[in-house]
Amino acid sequence: MLNKVLLLICIATACPILAQDVSAPKPQLGSISGTVLDVNNDLLPEAPVTLECASPCKGQMATANETAAFNFRDLALGVPYHVRISVNGFEDWESPSIALTPDSPIFFVTGIGLRIADPTTTVTVHASTAEIATEQVHLEEQQRVLGFVPNFYVVYDPENAVPLTSKLKFQLAMKVSTDPIVVPGVAFMAAVRQMAHTPNYALGGKGYGQRVGAEAADGFSDILIGGAVLPSLLHQDPRYFYQGTGTTRSRLGHALASPFVCRGDDGRLQPNFSSVGGDLAASALMNTYYPQSNRGAELVFSQFAINTAERELSAVMQEFVLRKLTPGAQKAK
Repeated sequence: MLNKVLLLICIATACPILAQDVSAPKPQLGSISGTVLDVNNDLLPEAPVTLECASPCKGQMATANETAAFNFRDLALGVPYHVRISVNGFEDWESPSIALTPDSPIFFVTGIGLRIADPTTTVTVHASTAEIATEQVHLEEQQRVLGFVPNFYVVYDPENAVPLTSKLKFQLAMKVSTDPIVVPGVAFMAAVRQMAHTPNYALGGKGYGQRVGAEAADGFSDILIGGAVLPSLLHQDPRYFYQGTGTTRSRLGHALASPFVCRGDDGRLQPNFSSVGGDLAASALMNTYYPQSNRGAELVFSQFAINTAERELSAVMQEFVLRKLTPGAQKAK
């Protein structure tokens, strides 16, 4: 349901913006970011971080912020980089070689886990990743397209994003499902289906009421299963991670792949079983309340194809348009 509303807004108001973005040349620069953690996954804010590369490339130094995040920007592509982290009281940590390419200009360093050099040393750490995630979700819940349509499931600052707890995944799903914009959105889509006479409910007030119920059930089951239940069980992140930089081709590829590739809670890319499984499960549930004439395998797979196409179009709009129409979005740095 949310994807449908966002797509309608884009078609009505934002297609010229998309055309401008696709045609505009993008700088061939990249970024490397990450979060400094110890082996217990506690944050280490203000940690010194060094980006190393061979001459003539010049290394850089940075200090992790209060959420232990660091980000090196405007990096040349095709250069091998290494990230080195040196924190007093811990053993030095160094990443494997990192290569940025036009198709993958953004790299999030995973596997950071500093070990205490002297087991007798006491180190003071700050907020946990769960506390940081809670604050980040709170900020995402302020994001609204044109100031009123929820845009909660997109991360505009992916370099500093931390994994969501299961509680936060369910919180986000319920926040979207119960948002006031859902009611007129459901009513509008039910009216569209009424005019198209699909599914095969009766016409008139009774048929419209049935289509309202079916539309609400479709949206709720899809968000709950694909956005909370499966992501919690499979340890996957249900949000779209805005790329924002790189070539138009790489950004388009990133958007179109999002229904099939997601970020796991470990920060690594993996098959998006949550999205695919959620769409299939929600489509299968339609067989319990759609008219008999609409039920069957054809309903499941046709609706799955429609949902996937909507996700891809919505992701393209997120990548090229909706950032400009979302006043409450965190600025992508």
